[in-house]
Amino acid sequence: MKILIFEDNRRIRESLELLLSGTPGFEVAGTFENANDAGQIVLEYTPEVVLMDIDMPGTNGIEGVRLIKESSPKTNIIMFTVFEDENKLFDCLAAGANGYILKNTPALHLIQAIHEVCAGGAPMSPGIARKVLNSFAQKKNYSKDYHLSNRELQILELLVKGFSYKMIASECNITLDTVRTHLKNIYTKLHVSCGKEAIAKALKDHIVPMDN
Repeated sequence: MKILIFEDNRRIRESLELLLSGTPGFEVAGTFENANDAGQIVLEYTPEVVLMDIDMPGTNGIEGVRLIKESSPKTNIIMFTVFEDENKLFDCLAAGANGYILKNTPALHLIQAIHEVCAGGAPMSPGIARKVLNSFAQKKNYSKDYHLSNRELQILELLVKGFSYKMIASECNITLDTVRTHLKNIYTKLHVSCGKEAIAKALKDHIVPMDN
């Protein structure tokens, strides 16, 4: 699994490279201190996964995501950042990011997140998912506007929390094919074409039922 790292802090960049290069099945193909040429870099290296910081000199990570998705839409991008506020989270997802992991995340969880995003999931640090979901508890819920069933809302909530398709199937005690059918229906009702767009819309419009 080929990985690229965009991180301006040299110590963090080198630590990530050391960790991931020493993980079986991973190859760090390149590390970069800014996202100025992110789109072209991804075309050159063809990674499966990009780890992207947000706050970098020059082109920031959010714009870097846009550049990458324009040149290589199928590349998986995980934000790796210190920022915990939902505004930056939504901006990253809207730009096309597939996951959002905090820099204080244990190494094992980061490795799991990389595997998860390649399996179709949208990994988020537990604290981020909880913070974002809880932040909408006081806001209006628009789920009825989209006519989602209770099962569809449950699956959408799990998707927002970063569950992969297999994890959703296990949690809901249904088959993978049934998960895919529900997701297809969800995408149709939300007028989106993929999981990351569904997550972005769920966060923006406060569709997902919130837990206290």
